[in-house]
Amino acid sequence: MGKTKDAELYEEMCRVVGKVVLEMRDLGQEPKHVVIAGMVRTMLANQRVPRTELTKQAMAEVIRALGFEAS
Repeated sequence: MGKTKDAELYEEMCRVVGKVVLEMRDLGQEPKHVVIAGMVRTMLANQRVPRTELTKQAMAEVIRALGFEAS
């Protein structure tokens, strides 16, 4: 992957994690890596929400970075 694509992927990964953490805060939950990975995995599995390929790839990378396998 080129530097531009890596940077885009990293920025999207940060956006995804940030969104999850903020939603968890709003729900009164503590943002633990296991819960974050589970939420991202659930979001990724939902095929009804249209997502770009970059977002899907970023979500899968977030799951892997947190020590889990993407489904």
